[in-house]
Amino acid sequence: MTSSRSRSSAAILRFSRLPVLVVLLTSPALAQTSPGIPGVLAPGVLPELVQGGFTALEGPVSAADGTVYFSDRMPDRTYHLGLDGKITVYQENTGAANGLAFTRDGDMVRAEGGAKRIGKVTRDGKVSVLTDSYNGKPLVSPNDLIVDAKGGIYFTDPGPRPIMPGRPSNVYYLPVGAKEPILIDDQNPRPNGLTLTLDGRTLLVDNTVGPVVFAFDVQNDGTVKNRRPFLQLQDIPADKESGADGMAIDREGRIYVTSVVGIQVFGSTGKYLGRLRGARNLAFGGPDKRTLYLTAADGFFRVKMLSQGPERLGK
Repeated sequence: MTSSRSRSSAAILRFSRLPVLVVLLTSPALAQTSPGIPGVLAPGVLPELVQGGFTALEGPVSAADGTVYFSDRMPDRTYHLGLDGKITVYQENTGAANGLAFTRDGDMVRAEGGAKRIGKVTRDGKVSVLTDSYNGKPLVSPNDLIVDAKGGIYFTDPGPRPIMPGRPSNVYYLPVGAKEPILIDDQNPRPNGLTLTLDGRTLLVDNTVGPVVFAFDVQNDGTVKNRRPFLQLQDIPADKESGADGMAIDREGRIYVTSVVGIQVFGSTGKYLGRLRGARNLAFGGPDKRTLYLTAADGFFRVKMLSQGPERLGK
C-alpha cells in the first residue's frame, strides 16, 4: 500500500456549485425540506453538491487545517478536499477504509473494513497496522472510530451485511501502544457511528438496527462502564431499521446522528431538537468548522451551518 500524493495532480476533481436537487436520488432523505433549527441551521438552507460520481462514500473527517478527507470504499480510495475547493486522490488501496480520524501528531487512523484492521497512515504516507485481532481471532469489519485525548482509539466492528446470528458485533478500545484492543461492549446488535462528548468523559455509540444511542462513562484507562440509553431517534418507521450511521458533535455539545429519515439533532442532554436533510455520514470542516460535510453514497455535499464544529481535532 503506497501513498498516492505523487498522483494527486492527475486526479484533481473540480469543485461544483450545482444545487443538491440534481442528485436527490442519491438518498431519499435528501429530498426532505428543512425548516431550520435555531442555532444550528437557518430555515431554507439547502445542501450543495461538491462533487458527484462516486460509488460508496463514507467517513469524512476534518484535519487541523480545516481541509476534509473522506473515503470511497469502492474503488478503495481516500480523497482530500483542499481549502481551494479541489478534490484530489489522497491514497488508493486503503483496505476499503470507512471511518477516518487523526492523531495529535497528524497521522491518519482508519477503520479498514475490507482488510479487517485498524490502520495508520503517517504524514509522509507510510502505512502500518495498529490492530487486526481480538482474543486470537481476526476482527470482522471495522466501521468507524474516534481518537481520544490520550491517543487511544475507540472503534466499532459490526461486520458486513447481512447480519448473521452468532457473529461478533463489538465495540473496542485500543490504548496507545497496544497491539490488541479491549472489548468494551458486545450487546449492541449493530454498532456503527460513535463520538465522545466535548469533555471526553462519555462515549456515545449508535445502532444501525434500532433507534437507541447508548452512552458509556469513560474511565481514566479508557475503559467504560454504566452502559445506558442516551437518546432515542425519532420518527423511524416501524417496519424499518433506524439506519443510524455517522455521528458528529458541535461546539455546544449538540449531537448529530444520521438515520433513515435524515440527520437528527439532539441537545447535549439528549433532547430532540429537529432534523436536517439526510446523509450516510457527516463531519464539520473548513477553517472555522462552520460547514457540515455530508457523504451520501455517490455524492459529497456541504451545508453552511449556524452551529460550529468542536475545537478538538477531527469530529
